[in-house]
Amino acid sequence: MKWVEKKWVSVSLLWIAALGIWQLGAAIYGPDVIPGPWATLKGGRELVSDGTLMQYIGISFYRVLVGWVLGSLLAVPVGLIIGKVNIIRIFAEPFLNFIRFIPPIAFITLFLVWFGIGEQSKIALIMYATFFIVVLNTLTGVMSVEEDKIRSARSMGASEWQILLHVIVPATTPYIFTGIRLAMGTSYMAIIGAEMIASNEGVGYLIWNSRLFFRTDWIFVGLFCLGFMGFFTDRLFGWFGRRVLYRYGVVSVAARKR
Repeated sequence: MKWVEKKWVSVSLLWIAALGIWQLGAAIYGPDVIPGPWATLKGGRELVSDGTLMQYIGISFYRVLVGWVLGSLLAVPVGLIIGKVNIIRIFAEPFLNFIRFIPPIAFITLFLVWFGIGEQSKIALIMYATFFIVVLNTLTGVMSVEEDKIRSARSMGASEWQILLHVIVPATTPYIFTGIRLAMGTSYMAIIGAEMIASNEGVGYLIWNSRLFFRTDWIFVGLFCLGFMGFFTDRLFGWFGRRVLYRYGVVSVAARKR
């Protein structure tokens, strides 16, 4: 309990200090450059009152969720196969380590050509941003499984499918979970770039379009919305991991400290 109390006091003081520095910056540079907390709140109220903000948040969240889920569902079995089959890993690992350094935003133009300007191109971009992170984390998990565990399973008559299902997958689950969680942040970065360049809706479009009207308060509103969206989904996914995957070694930082 003392640790929890100290945590909340520290977090409260941190937010108060951040708001104070923010307000000081607004006073020094003016609201056109750095809008203060109250000016940002009023700008957010404008966007909420006409329904724009909630609509854009819903659109961006839908795109991220669909692309992130589909990319993860595709990446996990691919990572398991690459890690389990040596001949595939020999050819696939260099390719993965090459293409993972190409950021998703570099593919925006190509994806627009390949998939069009609709939702398909944006979801495909998020799938790309998710896929390689999850594959590499899954591959790392498979490679980290102790050989003694696999040999023990074989000595007891387990088939390769049973070894994969009952030995490798449980041991790899923490790595898979971490990869999916990291990919979530990359997905938000990818969708903002896509919405800035090729969209008429979404939080990224709101941030980019606000420059035309020199509404820096709207830009700040968009930034805060992104932060809250990411924070909410990350905490929700972390809660899921703690509740459902605890027996596989998925434990929060807070739980380790306790």
